Amino acid sequence: MQLHHIPLDHLKVSPLNMRHSRKKPDVSDILPSIRQRGIIQPLLVKPNGAPDHYDIYAGRRRFFAMKVIAKEAGSNPVLPCLVLDRNKDVDAIEASIIENAARVAPDEMEQYEAFKKLADKGRSVAEIAETFGVTELTVKRRLALANLLPAIRKLYANEEIDSRTVTALTLATEAQQEEWLALFQSEDDHAPRGQYLKAWLCGGEHITTDKAIFDIEGYSGAVLADLFGEHGVFSDADLFWSHQNAAIASLRDAYTGKGWSDCEVLDRGSYFARWDHVKATKKEGGKVFIEVRDNGEVTVHEGYITETEHRRRGNLAADKNGKTEPATKPELTNPAQNYIELHRHAAVRAALLSAPAVALRLTVAHMIGGSTLWQTRPDPQTTRKEETAESIATSEAQATFDTEKAKILKLIGLPEHGHSVTRSNGDDWRVGELFVKLSALTDKEVMRVLTFVMAETLQAGTCIVDRIGCDLAVDMTASYTLDDAFFDLLRSKAAVNAMVAEIGGKRVADGNVSATTKVQKGIIRDFLTGENGRKGQENWLPGYFRFPLTSYTAGGAGLLTENAQKAK
Repeated sequence: MQLHHIPLDHLKVSPLNMRHSRKKPDVSDILPSIRQRGIIQPLLVKPNGAPDHYDIYAGRRRFFAMKVIAKEAGSNPVLPCLVLDRNKDVDAIEASIIENAARVAPDEMEQYEAFKKLADKGRSVAEIAETFGVTELTVKRRLALANLLPAIRKLYANEEIDSRTVTALTLATEAQQEEWLALFQSEDDHAPRGQYLKAWLCGGEHITTDKAIFDIEGYSGAVLADLFGEHGVFSDADLFWSHQNAAIASLRDAYTGKGWSDCEVLDRGSYFARWDHVKATKKEGGKVFIEVRDNGEVTVHEGYITETEHRRRGNLAADKNGKTEPATKPELTNPAQNYIELHRHAAVRAALLSAPAVALRLTVAHMIGGSTLWQTRPDPQTTRKEETAESIATSEAQATFDTEKAKILKLIGLPEHGHSVTRSNGDDWRVGELFVKLSALTDKEVMRVLTFVMAETLQAGTCIVDRIGCDLAVDMTASYTLDDAFFDLLRSKAAVNAMVAEIGGKRVADGNVSATTKVQKGIIRDFLTGENGRKGQENWLPGYFRFPLTSYTAGGAGLLTENAQKAK
């Protein structure tokens, strides 16, 4: 780029400027400074084809401020400008976005327009995300707005519809959008919005894929990919329910096959009235109730009988001759029972304060079994990449964890089926069973169980992981070796070159600075294995796998860097 001083009347805002289509900007905040000192930071411009005339890609507000000053003084001042090559549109667009985003945060529609211009020029989603420090999902969400009819995008830009409505419309077909637009423009009809719009698009209550208890891989219907939510949405509610009901029926049959006296499937939309039921074990004739919500969610309640059944059983007292007679009327009313329960609870809670060993075991029992007041679950270790899942599953650290899990399950007498020790289902009877088992263990054994459950429920991708890793001085070279899955995920050439410098020295890195990312990854592999004349560095790991974490570029490692900073 070259610095030129260009007359004001030879400049205009480029159509590719990020905020070209917006109304005139408010420049009152920068006018005093420009009146006093002039323009200090040059505008970014490019020849527009007319002789000595240029389009502005960055510096729109400074341009309008100078127009105000020129009008006041009746002059035509010259402005300092950095002139871009006329053939580099995509660089100009990037410069415009970065310039504007640094000053006033763009809304979703402005981001969409800017990202689409870059995408149209050949930039990939990953490249756009890396350039502007956002996630690939954010870029995909913005580009999804391209599915909208121009009239709908205009409504959103003019703030006539909200973001929840416009994101729901990205799931709609063009015909559905036209139908919705007709409803919106009608004086007599009402166009659904927000969460009701998703239900309208799906022909009823919108049902997300996480509610399915059947194998989605075998589902023959369409699933809408909702970039703005965690899960996809079933497009055909009737087809979903045919699969879901078949799975519910199989679940019911499985419970009756295990010896439960009955397994009742409640009507869809009916709530299980837990307050109207009493706990009963399988041997006591307890039943299983399957609750099915309109949104597709299925909840199983094990081991209950109705209050009526409970009273009926209590009123049948067999005498020695096999005859029955009514039992006496309960001596306590429900309010009296509640009064006594609360006082017993208060007394036990106060006594627990001086019994830390009991509290320790009770805590671990709740962490594993859960209750209506405790909700715990293991980290799901979810990933969209099969290679990542395989890398974790075959890692030495995971093998160590799985070995300990088997020992813990045996120690507390839980069956080995299932993927975790933590099996929270809010069953107080289960918690009581666990408490009894833990009471038979030593403090050392209980602490071993507690340690495992805490590790199992430690959430991945949080600053807590970084904090604990630093406190425990975790050295990942003892349990982790770089694999192809990691190298395949590396995209930043600058970061890879910095790794080459770290493992092989600055001379090697500088000597290969123009080589492709693939070639430089190969150099790192050679240093790790000691091949092709490279000195072996088998215990080296990138800064991403150290505690505290270190990154390689000014952009950092995204959430990893943010978490590491929070951990400090």
